[in-house]
Amino acid sequence: MSDRSYNPLNVDELGRNAARKLMDYPAVALPPEERFAGGGVYSIYYHGGFLAYAKLKGAPIYVGKADLPGKRQGRRAGKAPRPVLHSRLREHAQTIRHADNLSLSDFRCRWLVLDPVWISLTEQVLIAEYQPVWNVLVDGFGIHQPGRGRHRQRRSQWDTLHPGRPWAADLPDNDMSAAEIEQAILNRRNAP
Repeated sequence: MSDRSYNPLNVDELGRNAARKLMDYPAVALPPEERFAGGGVYSIYYHGGFLAYAKLKGAPIYVGKADLPGKRQGRRAGKAPRPVLHSRLREHAQTIRHADNLSLSDFRCRWLVLDPVWISLTEQVLIAEYQPVWNVLVDGFGIHQPGRGRHRQRRSQWDTLHPGRPWAADLPDNDMSAAEIEQAILNRRNAP
């Protein structure tokens, strides 16, 4: 006998609902022109000519989240939410502007403001569903400049493949070359 049980309030199902809602919205230029308040999730898309990304077929190249301030310390945000999600998208646009071999005009994004309890869950569902290249294969797009004591960490794969962030140039080389990273992307995308 097959199991036909369904719980629409199952935590995973609620995460999938939020992920579907995000995808209902049209993709717009990165970063969005209009400023908005709150935290939530987002997906970024690439439609340019970088060969390793040719087979993305409209799938997100990166998925992320922006939590409201105070989450890690267990504090609640004030009554007027700050534009943390919009600010995060602007940071990503700046990162892309720095890259020597990418053009910001080739990127689009979607975003969804969420109640803080659903942000991490929805991000996890999106990453599991779409396996975005910059989340699962080419680490480093979403990182910030290393803080004190971490300045000797290796250059990320993302910064190796897309050089240009000023602070990343001073980091020791990654174990993989840009050509090796690009080949890994091609191998993964060509796999059945």
